Parts: sequence; C-alpha cells; structure tokens
Amino acid sequence: MKRPRVLILIGIILLITGCSDFFMICSLNPFYLEKSITLVPEMEGRWSVQSIHPRKDSTKVDNSDIWKKADTTSVWKIERRIVRETIKTKLGKDSVAFRALNFYHVLLINPSSDSTTHHFKMVLFKVNKALYADFMPIENSGLENSRFASESYFTIHTLARIEIRNGKPVLSWLGADTMKEMIEKKRVRVSYRWAGDKGRLLLSGSSEQLTGMIDRYSSESRFIDWENQPAMLKMNRIN
Repeated sequence: MKRPRVLILIGIILLITGCSDFFMICSLNPFYLEKSITLVPEMEGRWSVQSIHPRKDSTKVDNSDIWKKADTTSVWKIERRIVRETIKTKLGKDSVAFRALNFYHVLLINPSSDSTTHHFKMVLFKVNKALYADFMPIENSGLENSRFASESYFTIHTLARIEIRNGKPVLSWLGADTMKEMIEKKRVRVSYRWAGDKGRLLLSGSSEQLTGMIDRYSSESRFIDWENQPAMLKMNRIN
C-alpha cells in the first residue's frame, strides 16, 4: 500500500475513534533493527498492570486521562510466538515441528470472561545495553475502551523503554510531546508526517534512522526523560 494512502486511512481511523489527544509517539516503521533484537524470558507470563504518574506531577491524575479501562483492568498475557510447521523427514514423510520466533505476543484478556480484547506484537531489542519494546497491533476490538489500542491502531509502532525493578517490568512509552519538542528545537532530525486534521505527529523515518535517534538521545534525560513520560505502567506478575 502506498504511503499517501496509508496516511489518509490513518487519518480516517483517528477521526472514527474520536481521539483529540495523544500521549504516545507513533511510527510507520519499526523502531528496531533485526541485529538489535533480544529475548527476555522474564517478560513471559501473566501480569496485572498499574499506571505510574510522572515524577513532575504533584497531583494525582485519574487513570482515564491517560489509560482506559481495558488497559489497566485486563490481564496482560505475554508469550513467545511459536509456529507449527510441517517438514519432510529423510524418508520423505511429513512431520510436525514447532519453532519459536524472536518476538512475543501481548494479549489483553478480560478477567471476567477470559476473552482476548486486544492483541499486540512485541519485539524486544537493546540499544546501548538499554532494553526497549516495539509494540504493533495485530487484532483489536473496542478501540474506545483502550488508550493503548486507539493510540497504536493500524500497522503503527510505539516505543517503550523497559526497566526490570525487583523482578517487575516498568514500561515508559516515548511521548508525543517529547518527540514534538525534540523536532521543534532541532535536537533530532527524523522524518515525520501530520495525520489528518487532528495534527498528530507520525514518524515516517526508516528503522535505521529511528535506531540512530535512540542511540544518540535516549540515554540523556535532558533529551528524553523516561521517568516523566505520560504513558507509564508497572507490571505485577500474577503467575
């Protein structure tokens, strides 16, 4: 699909969802390179999540201002993607084999019905020894109930830094305002587009360009303060 058509369709989606504010920066291309991908078995399992408020916020903000119901009340199930393949044996017979891929599936599960409401692909990767996650939606319903889904609907990627603190992952998504400020002050050169009349900033640079941005700026809080991003979550293991 050609890029102008993609941008038009994204604009339509934004209008349908009725969102007028956005907290995560989104990219049309992955934030990672294949050589940077890593696996972290500790991320697998079932998790409950809770919103974290930025340090600079002196007043507690209602979760509905950032996250929506499906984001914080769902069980987050993270599992490594495994595919089933049919291979030929030396005798020419069909045999079933299972192969683990180098990414994870994140399923948001309704705890009352045990049904999956939102589904994401999560690729973990490292830049300068720091751990990041690239999220891309796979299949989602009920966009109005999830900030996570409505912000990253379509084949759009969002970026989160992950820190494991006492066995509990803390995720901080790169904010749209942070990225906008970096571009306006010419701290970073990265290709971008504006989507529809919502004025949403969408990064359109290549994965090489985006990884270079992370490499150069993400370790300095004067450029990206990961403790002060609006969309932050702490995960607590259920089992």
